[in-house]
Amino acid sequence: MPSRPVDVLIVGQGLAGSLLAWELIRQQARVMVIDSGETNASQVAAGLINPVTGKRLVKAAEIEQLLPAAMDCYQQLALAFKQQFFVPIPMVRLLKSEHERHIAQQRLVQAEYQAFLTDEPSCPPGINSAFGVLQQLQTGYIKIRQLLKCLQDFFVANGCYRQARLDYREIMFQPHLQWQDWQPRHIVFCEGHQGTVNPWFGKLPFQPVKGEILYCKTQAVSPIRILNFGYWMIPTEPHQFRLGATFDYTNLDTQPTERARHQLIQALTEVYPGLHPVEIVEHQAGIRPATQDKRPFIGSHPVYRHLHIFNGFGAKGSLAIPWYAQQFAAALNQAASIPDTVHVRRYYDSHFPSA
Repeated sequence: MPSRPVDVLIVGQGLAGSLLAWELIRQQARVMVIDSGETNASQVAAGLINPVTGKRLVKAAEIEQLLPAAMDCYQQLALAFKQQFFVPIPMVRLLKSEHERHIAQQRLVQAEYQAFLTDEPSCPPGINSAFGVLQQLQTGYIKIRQLLKCLQDFFVANGCYRQARLDYREIMFQPHLQWQDWQPRHIVFCEGHQGTVNPWFGKLPFQPVKGEILYCKTQAVSPIRILNFGYWMIPTEPHQFRLGATFDYTNLDTQPTERARHQLIQALTEVYPGLHPVEIVEHQAGIRPATQDKRPFIGSHPVYRHLHIFNGFGAKGSLAIPWYAQQFAAALNQAASIPDTVHVRRYYDSHFPSA
């Protein structure tokens, strides 16, 4: 069978692979996406857009680029598929200690945080928070399941999707780069936590973490804002919400556990007792492709320059992937450079010893 040329072969159709493929197609590149068809971490992710995170309430790095790019990307996709994927909804942050309240007071007077945080003098009705609350702005969530399904249908309709499990041994380097009947100029691995077994990038310092989430119903009316209390509660309908997520760095499987279920429900009951009883209609687990330095892995292999990685976005993927997809797509065409802080070259010396 003759080889079929393609500019970029993308391995994995989670949010990273899907948005990168979308961006490359927008730039007129010939793309082929291959995916095993199994449930990936993106499909069970919260999809949160949250510019300020962590116990110290710190803005996400490059937020000035990330947030506008994300909003523009999801609006483009809404127009293309005639449905909204981004749901804007403010977030209430419950402060958990005197230290957090002190940090919140500092942030409220800092000019660079004015667009993202605002004071809320009293707790919303029904909420227990001994150290008060803070309102976070420019927040919301992405309907990731619906978005990934629309993008997969788009790729299939345009002949640039194949359901297949990649066998690394089938990638040939001579006389040219080839996988099965495809002859790509570049191969980009967007494999999520499966990247830990990739023969070219698997030694990078991944830090995969299991997360479990619940889909719930309640007879009470859910709040109209996202609650952030160490966990998150996202209202999706007047009597429905999603609740998550746990962090388990040890048991890296996708089996839902009774322990996590109890942990989430107990935490919610303590801060919002009025929602009890809660009916759990779905319980899912996934493995986030996080990294030890909390920064994604983007860029080329130091020896096999036509092999690349675009992975490791962790819990901030919905916010970060659109802008980095733009930068990486441009870099593949040598029209832009990847920021040093996320470029995989920061590990060339330490994690590619034979390079």
